[in-house]
Formats: sequence, C-alpha cells, structure tokens
Amino acid sequence: MASDHQTPASKQKSSSKMVLYEQENFQGRCHELSGPCNNLKETGMEKVGSILVHCGPWVGFEQPNCKGEQFVFEKGEYPRWDSWTNSRRSDSVTSFRPIKVDSQEHKIVIYENPNFMGKKIEIADDDVPSFHAHGYHEKVSSVRVQSGTWVGYQYPGYRGYQYLFEKGEYKDSSEFGAQHPHIQSVRRIRDMKWHQRGTFHPTS
Repeated sequence: MASDHQTPASKQKSSSKMVLYEQENFQGRCHELSGPCNNLKETGMEKVGSILVHCGPWVGFEQPNCKGEQFVFEKGEYPRWDSWTNSRRSDSVTSFRPIKVDSQEHKIVIYENPNFMGKKIEIADDDVPSFHAHGYHEKVSSVRVQSGTWVGYQYPGYRGYQYLFEKGEYKDSSEFGAQHPHIQSVRRIRDMKWHQRGTFHPTS
C-alpha cells in the first residue's frame, strides 16, 4: 500500500499540495494530496475536519467526482469547515482538484441571459464585493472568462454558494454548477507565485 509520504523528488515536481485532517484544528488522521482526488473515502478517510494548503489554489466538492457544492481553497489554514464555507448547507467535502492559474491578468464578463445575451458587466483586475453597488441588478446566466481565474458568490460580500470560473466560456448557469443564476459578488483567485497574500478569509 502506498504511504501518504512522498519522496523529495516527487515533491519538487508538484506545485500543488494540501493536507487534509479528519478532525478540527489539524488533529487526527491526515492525508496529503498533490493532485486530483475523485473520492476521499477511497483513501480511508471518513471526513474532513480541517485543511492545510501548502501550495494552491484548489477546489473541493461536496460529492465524489467533482460534483455538488464547490469550495475554493487558497494557500493557508482552514481549522474547521466554516472557515471554507458560509453557505451552511453542507460540511461534507469528498473530492478535490488543483486549480489552474495561468495568468497574472484578470478579466471576466458576466451576462444576464444564457449564450452571452442581455445586459452585461465587465470586470478587469478587480474584486467586486457587490454587483448592486456597480449598478448591475440582473441575474447571471452566462460568463466569459478572458483571463485569470475567478470565484463567484451567491450573495454580496463573498458569501453563500461558491462558483469557480476558470478561463473559458460558460453558456448557461448549469455549466458553472449553479441551480439558479444568482451571483452577487466575484473575486480573483490569486496564485502565490504572483501574489504573496493569496489567502482569502471570509468575514464571520
């Protein structure tokens, strides 16, 4: 059986690393990830109580095979489940993958209707805690990410469900994992290579 400890050679290759703990505050059994994991239960871990991200960013999912509610993890410490989500719907996270950050630039265009139609808002190199404050009151049904990697939130102030936007086109809200086209804030995901302070701390 393979151990959770990697050799120094494989450590050098991997630019993504996180350690998952079964209990809160980095206690109990732990498992190290340096690549995608489709089902944490297959590693023998029953649950995730806390997470230490040595090198990120990562996205975790509530269900196996990267399905269900999404949670974004940047470099830093997550001592208990409410430090990575405030949607209060689920404390379960069972699959993970590293997030690709391929640009220092950030540009995203958000559209009211599917297929990039209707009213739109363009955001470049900025975090937007409230679309309403920018005069955009519409739903978000489609998204074009021209550069950078972003995370959108259901409510203002980076609260509620999280939706990961990597570079590309999302023609419909179901393509970014939303059951309803409600997004009211968005922020850039920062890679530690370019931004020393990459970690985001939600306000309690």
